[in-house]
Amino acid sequence: MKDTTQLTKRVWVTGAATLALVGAIGGGAFSSLGQAQDAPESLLPPGFDDPAPTPAPPPSPTAVPTVAPAGPAVPSSEPTVPSVGPAPVPGNLPPVPQISREERSGLPSLEELENLSTDQLDDLLGLKPRFDIPPAARRSLAQVGMLAPSEGGLPTQALAKQPQNLVRAILAGTKGPLVSRWGHILVRRAMASRLAAPEGMNPVEFAALRAGVLNSMGEYAVTRGLVQDVDTGNWSTAMTSQALTAYIASSDLVGACPAVRLQGSVREDPQWIMMQAICNAYAGEGALAGSQLNAAQSEEIAPEIDVLLAQRYAGAAGRGRGGTTVSWEGVGELSPWRFAIANAVGDDIPDALIAAALSGPGGDYYSLSAASAPMLPLAVRAQYAEIAASRGVLSAAAMIDIYSQVYSDNAIGGGAADRAARLREAFVGADPTIRITAMRGLWGEGETGVAGQVLTAYAAARIPPSADNSQDAGSLIASMLTAGLDRDAAAWAAVVEPGSLGWALIALSNPNAGNADPDAVDTFISDDISEEARKSEFLVAGLAGLGRMSEGDASAIGADLGRQTRWTRMIDRAAEVDNPAMVALLAGLGMQGESWSQMTPLHLYHIVSALRRVGLEAEARMIAAEAVARG
Repeated sequence: MKDTTQLTKRVWVTGAATLALVGAIGGGAFSSLGQAQDAPESLLPPGFDDPAPTPAPPPSPTAVPTVAPAGPAVPSSEPTVPSVGPAPVPGNLPPVPQISREERSGLPSLEELENLSTDQLDDLLGLKPRFDIPPAARRSLAQVGMLAPSEGGLPTQALAKQPQNLVRAILAGTKGPLVSRWGHILVRRAMASRLAAPEGMNPVEFAALRAGVLNSMGEYAVTRGLVQDVDTGNWSTAMTSQALTAYIASSDLVGACPAVRLQGSVREDPQWIMMQAICNAYAGEGALAGSQLNAAQSEEIAPEIDVLLAQRYAGAAGRGRGGTTVSWEGVGELSPWRFAIANAVGDDIPDALIAAALSGPGGDYYSLSAASAPMLPLAVRAQYAEIAASRGVLSAAAMIDIYSQVYSDNAIGGGAADRAARLREAFVGADPTIRITAMRGLWGEGETGVAGQVLTAYAAARIPPSADNSQDAGSLIASMLTAGLDRDAAAWAAVVEPGSLGWALIALSNPNAGNADPDAVDTFISDDISEEARKSEFLVAGLAGLGRMSEGDASAIGADLGRQTRWTRMIDRAAEVDNPAMVALLAGLGMQGESWSQMTPLHLYHIVSALRRVGLEAEARMIAAEAVARG
């Protein structure tokens, strides 16, 4: 059987060729009708036909000649045909469009037409609709997003009056990840908000740019929600690309099928061709999907492992290639396509490939993709969830939910089971000392340590403030603040030593804190052992940004917060006009990086200050405290 994908390319001839094909058929039909019925008669009852012509004025009376009475009627051998005017002259008919030999050679044969799918026939004849939903159900593009202001979203018109070129440059330049976990949460909220596009910018382009930012942050589930708020008939090429990235990352290839089938041959890359075959399989056209994937395999449009996985996925739709054997022998690397389909169909990926992917460039993609994949075993998901929690993709509640399920499954052992048991001890231990000891076993270094602090946030809030536990106060408070438990952290204010890490975190995160104690600040700076005294610099920048230390006092300590750049001027201006959405976008632009070593006190100061001035003080306090805790 010929490759129907290549066939589709052949049959996309010019409109004249298609019209000629239809015209030739139509011409023959009209000729037959003309021979069969010279005088068509109406089948409608009286009163439903064309309106009667306006009666002419009555003629003037004239003499009527006398007519002899007629005899009985004699039936005629010839039927009487009403007169309908002269027959059409063939020369007056419109000419049938002519096609060239080259165009005629591109027309499909009958065998090829039989092998085309319904969508391909619609493409060929120009019958495919632009939209797959009725007009009354189509969504407006005036506002796109999932979070209304009443649901925690940013103001809808916040970017409507902003220069479109500036908004486009900010979104295109934000390619993630962000150094701050709370900054990640803030930018995710901004991208998911129900916003109107800047004047002059296409709303679909605006949504596609936001989807790109979310994908770069690993927020694939949020990306899916955003693109689904735009009808697939309105999707642009960029929107389709971002949506497909999100669907593949979440192992939900069928979710992309409405767009793939509606857009048809808009793309010709191997991944799109395999997606078309998969979507045909799930639309009930299994035989066509099998022939398409067989052709893809024989023509080697993609590596064999990719086509075999596609056959396995398509075969799950029903009868067909569900029993395809997938061999990983000779496969040198993992890819998002292979990772997604293998997880979806339950095919085991070699451990060596996974290890190489996680340690290589872009390795976090696989952790963020699999962290919330429901088809993966709990023990595997828990491993991937560590990175997702440290980045801000997963919350403390989500982490507790995962490990609670791990604990309840007796069949799970190893490291995941050990961490689940420690987490339970951190919550229900007999006394605070036992619970804190269990938490220490979950805290570690780097991103693993951050994930452990996220995991124990609510357990840390259950520890009563006591001088006996003051040596762990800094870690406990840092853990609480990963979940935003600022009031629980502030309860330790009377226990922590001035100038300690716990004191610094409370000085930044406490919503009711006043100006910082200069002596305590000096003590913190003198005791700071962080690399390049980064914690001290972030403490001063955070206090100044929150208005709890004057810029003059900060400069006296040695902080250079007065330097201006184009970015600082833009974020300050956005704060002056009270635009929280623009401040959030610019804050995300300034927080890009892999670690806090890439953040400067100058950037932190302007981010915290701008957020506080536009009413996002809670986020400002959490970002400032996080900088000191992780700096």
